[in-house]
Amino acid sequence: MSVNDFVLTSPDIGNGERIDDRFAGQHGAETPRLSVAGVPAEAVELAVVCHDPDAPLPAGFTHWTLYGLPAQEGAIDVSAGRPGPNDDDGVGYVGPFPPVGHGVHHYYFWVYALKAPVAGTPTRRDFLHEYRADVVGQARLVGTYSR
Repeated sequence: MSVNDFVLTSPDIGNGERIDDRFAGQHGAETPRLSVAGVPAEAVELAVVCHDPDAPLPAGFTHWTLYGLPAQEGAIDVSAGRPGPNDDDGVGYVGPFPPVGHGVHHYYFWVYALKAPVAGTPTRRDFLHEYRADVVGQARLVGTYSR
């Protein structure tokens, strides 16, 4: 599996830095731009997941699942993918919205390079379970947010 050469970056979120309010739930929740480099040659598709493990829920909170993205270098065109379920009973990106005073939450933006296409729009947990053997590369970017 490629973990060193496969890289996820964003012009909107610095790794380890605070996410700007415009991407947060209470401020319009713009979808952040993402870009990849070093896509493994055997990848046929990319998937994106954003998850907050600091959310006060047993399994954290999934903010975004996106499937069916072309396995190519450069900016990720989110309109080219299939938005999947989030933990806000919706579909697509939902911005950070931690409880007031709960401290700093970490938002893990993951991109997975897959050797097989994802069928449908599974939940994050189902995707990680059902496609674990198809992951040929993964990369992450972590932003923080608090209220």
